[in-house]
Amino acid sequence: MKRADRAALVQRELERAYAEPEVPLLHRNAYELLVAVALSAQCTDLRVNLVTPRLFELLPSVESMALAEHGLIKSCIASCGLSDGKARRLIGMAQMLMERHGGEVPESFAALEALPGVGHKTASVVMHQAFGHPAFPVDTHIYRLARRWGLSRGDNVLKVEADLKRAFKRSDWGVLHLQMVLWGREYCPARGCHPSCPICAQLSV
Repeated sequence: MKRADRAALVQRELERAYAEPEVPLLHRNAYELLVAVALSAQCTDLRVNLVTPRLFELLPSVESMALAEHGLIKSCIASCGLSDGKARRLIGMAQMLMERHGGEVPESFAALEALPGVGHKTASVVMHQAFGHPAFPVDTHIYRLARRWGLSRGDNVLKVEADLKRAFKRSDWGVLHLQMVLWGREYCPARGCHPSCPICAQLSV
């Protein structure tokens, strides 16, 4: 099956399953989204959503995060795992936002990726979900599914991202990101797709 036909089948099934996917990380502004995505590394969105209300109650702004004690942040986010390093990076990120951007989250891939603890995937999530720019963030779910479904042969996330951007319309990138994450969790986890996975069944994966 041609890649274009595979992409069309995938998009049709994803739309059928998740017509209006919700953003999984709770947030009220770009600052909260940036922090939540940073905390989600090697941690579930559910766990992050349990942690961030208390964190943002104590540290409601970039400035307050920049001035916070490492121990306070570490204790708030302990259940997310890797809390020592994440706390240090959150403080560094907030301090750089204060020094370079007046305490505002920048609307720029380059500026976001220059922040401590912010990689391309995190920047892509923020650019799309906070600012509405077209982006196709690739996490482990999407990387796995793109290769499993024959949409990409890329051996790293940037190559997979480029292939997915070519396979789908620019206006659909953001919603497809959410749909693929949800599908990966429900039907196609790392250990292998479920027998009931209709996409893998139709693609003869």
